[in-house]
Amino acid sequence: MDTVLWQTLAGTRGGPNRARILRALDKRPRNANQLAEDFDLAYNTIRHHLEVLEDNGIVTSSDASYGTVYLPSDRAKNHWETVERIITQLEE
Repeated sequence: MDTVLWQTLAGTRGGPNRARILRALDKRPRNANQLAEDFDLAYNTIRHHLEVLEDNGIVTSSDASYGTVYLPSDRAKNHWETVERIITQLEE
């Protein structure tokens, strides 16, 4: 999981936004629209990042088709030290 986190959050151009999204979801689960407003990013951009995070098992979502809520996965929570280390490195 550590390798997946590093690649997804720090190894690509969109990684810093995905890291910000993950940290925000850790504080409070949200839907894509709420995240778009919080980060002043396009809804489609947020959806793309959420899909990447979900495809890599970093976030999970509710099964609702409208207003789907996202939160960090148990796997991500179990490796949260790595998440924090990545975020700290990205902020430097």
